[in-house]
Amino acid sequence: MDNLLLLHGALGSAATLNPIKQALQDKYNVYTLDFSGHGGLAIPDEPYSMQLFSNDIKELLDKEGIEQAHIFGYSMGGYAALYFALQYPNRVSSIFTLATKFAWSPEAAEKESKMLNPEKIEQKVPAFAQTLTQRHSPQDWKQVMLKTAEMMHQLGAAPALTSENLPQLHIPVCVGVGDKDNMVTVEETLWAYRLLPNASMLVLPDTRHPLETVSVARITSEIEQFTGSKTLHALSTP
Repeated sequence: MDNLLLLHGALGSAATLNPIKQALQDKYNVYTLDFSGHGGLAIPDEPYSMQLFSNDIKELLDKEGIEQAHIFGYSMGGYAALYFALQYPNRVSSIFTLATKFAWSPEAAEKESKMLNPEKIEQKVPAFAQTLTQRHSPQDWKQVMLKTAEMMHQLGAAPALTSENLPQLHIPVCVGVGDKDNMVTVEETLWAYRLLPNASMLVLPDTRHPLETVSVARITSEIEQFTGSKTLHALSTP
């Protein structure tokens, strides 16, 4: 079976991908990971960054003896997957991103990071605060959130994926977005699609940004179709 690595989004953890993992585990060797400082892992002294998360991906592949894998990345996970593939293209069979934000600028970073205020979330969305407490225990979810906001500002000042480096990525990529996503636009997804040399694009109807609102049946079907066609193409290519 092909290897498939599932990557979680900002403030997420490997556990958030369990429904997708369970739906696909009979058809792939499915792997997940908690990025550094997520899911209860020790929060590093260094800032969160795409380089840090890329190192996490390589460490998992090396540890598991995986030479090459398909990668599904939700939101920030898709961004990290593409950044990793730019560094290690031979380790990636294909990438499927969903709800990945590509349009980073100082203004976008300011807008997104404003929503990452731990005190306001505790006051206004206590259920979400409790979810984050459980997700990142024994670590302090507030620190996870503040370091994520810091990373957003870093990406706003210097995006890791640009119009210069995306055209260098020749592996198959599918960029997916929900038509009701209030954080990621169809336009910025289209921007990435047009820059990637071997890309397809998927717009999911009636789909918002949060992963739990995405149809597991639909997204797993799309992953199977995309990775299956790429595998068949690779096998039939002399």
